Amino acid sequence: MTFAVKTWAQRLLMPVMALFFVMQLSGCGDSDKEQQKAFIDYLQNTVMRGSVTIPTLSEAQKQQLGHYAGDYAILVTFSQNFNRAMEASMTPLFSTLQQIRTPQEYLTQRDRLQQELGALNMLGQQIQSAKAQADGAYATLKQPEEVKAVFDKAFTKIVTGPSNAVMPMIPQAAGVAQTLVQVGDFLQNLGPQARFDNQGVQLQTQAQVDQYNQLMRDLSVKYQALMAAQQQNAGLLQN
Repeated sequence: MTFAVKTWAQRLLMPVMALFFVMQLSGCGDSDKEQQKAFIDYLQNTVMRGSVTIPTLSEAQKQQLGHYAGDYAILVTFSQNFNRAMEASMTPLFSTLQQIRTPQEYLTQRDRLQQELGALNMLGQQIQSAKAQADGAYATLKQPEEVKAVFDKAFTKIVTGPSNAVMPMIPQAAGVAQTLVQVGDFLQNLGPQARFDNQGVQLQTQAQVDQYNQLMRDLSVKYQALMAAQQQNAGLLQN
């Protein structure tokens, strides 16, 4: 008789437990759907509408996005690495270029340009490393199709687009910096033979004038190409 009671108790318990597990599974599914929707909304309304510099998530946002916060971290990590590399090389170089207004500043800015050229020579490797890290993390993702479709667009905007835009600009910027350093070296080697006045420079021989003018022509071609590339990619690099 005891056995019968126990048996009936087990039979009664089984459908109750089955219902419990169904409810639990249903709850998890609903939670994941909510996280998917929150992630898609965040990508569309924050990442896709903003600049390439994207914000980190608050603790509340991490809770809302659930495991998708890890997917978003791929974008944030690349964005931070990319911006850090740019701010140590390309950004200060452009700032220096904007400060050069007179021939004498080719000379006074020469040492700074040499330092910035050294940092610029490391930029390509830094961006390639950051992109390889992002690509590797992206390859491991297993996202639902509706999430992947939006995330892929965000990945292109934050990772692929800026990388592809900057890499060709690095040798162009380096060429401008190298020519500016050459002009500075040229003027320094002339010493007192180069006299600066009225925002210009006076040289002593025709050979000096010819060499200076050739450097200026070379600089003009390289600078115009760099500015054209910057303008063309302004939308991809907008902070």
